[in-house]
Amino acid sequence: MKPHYLNSLIEEPYSLFTRMSSGIRKAGLVALAGAIIGVGVYGCKKQEPQKEESLPKKSVSLEDKLYKQTKIAFMSRRDGNFEIYIMNADGSEQKNLTNNSAIDEAPAWSPDGRKIAFESRRDGNTEIYVMNADGTEQKRLTNNPAVDGFPSWSPDGRKIAFTSKRDGNYEIYVMNTDGSEQKRLTNNPADDGVPSWSSDGRKIAFTSKRDGNFEIYVMNTDGSEQKRLTKNPADDGIPSWSSDGKKIAFCSKRDGNDEIYVMNADGNEQKNMTNNPAVDESSAWSPDGRKIAFDSDRDGNLDIYVMNADGTEQKRLTSNPARDIAPSWSPFLPLENKTNEKK
Repeated sequence: MKPHYLNSLIEEPYSLFTRMSSGIRKAGLVALAGAIIGVGVYGCKKQEPQKEESLPKKSVSLEDKLYKQTKIAFMSRRDGNFEIYIMNADGSEQKNLTNNSAIDEAPAWSPDGRKIAFESRRDGNTEIYVMNADGTEQKRLTNNPAVDGFPSWSPDGRKIAFTSKRDGNYEIYVMNTDGSEQKRLTNNPADDGVPSWSSDGRKIAFTSKRDGNFEIYVMNTDGSEQKRLTKNPADDGIPSWSSDGKKIAFCSKRDGNDEIYVMNADGNEQKNMTNNPAVDESSAWSPDGRKIAFDSDRDGNLDIYVMNADGTEQKRLTSNPARDIAPSWSPFLPLENKTNEKK
């Protein structure tokens, strides 16, 4: 059985867990800044009739307030080719950001929520690009005849880790966010790819086939101390680090099909969260660590879903006959960012 999540770097993507078999992403994570102020409830004077404006307002939960400050980026084929889309965390207001005739995929939020890195084939081969969160100012960062893809921001916003085949096989590289100083971190005859940066900025999780099948590894951000976290005869891949740095979500085939698993950052306590006979893959944590977005074909085609971090309350966010995959959850966005979105 071949894993899926790297083929789209060479062929048209249809499932992320296909994308590493013929060769071979998270959004940066930041802490919530500032307090969330509750909605005021206005009282009424004694023995006076209530006025409409003085009636108590419906309570808004903390979770609802936080959700209004986040977005989910994803890739969709609803316009005939894969494009980067954005939506509210409840699935509303889905918008195409890239609007390009070439394939655009693998979005990754910057830790300040102002940028989205992604990969695109618009210049003839797969390269890393960056754009504003409203889709404006799309700019290429890599310029190499080999494939460059799967960007992941460092939590300080200064670096982007990515996957490249420029040295003959897929390896993990890092560069400044303007594309300068591109440097290889792994150097292995087997494929290494799909990096995910830890929230403390000290580690990068990634997928490697160096032990015969795909497993999750972790290393220091300079490439040192590479260590395997999973050890299973089935394929494990597409790691996604939680915002507190304590957990890693990933996709595994150990139960006979693709499922979302979560483990401790040291590899212990690996647990199946989705438990569904369909394909479930490509996970992304909410910035408060309470939710995990993922894609699944359980309803007939690949769509974006969300669940609690313990696997409960699995809910579909997109419902389109085309494929919607590869979610990336934003940090808590400043309210002013919401007014500047592309219309």
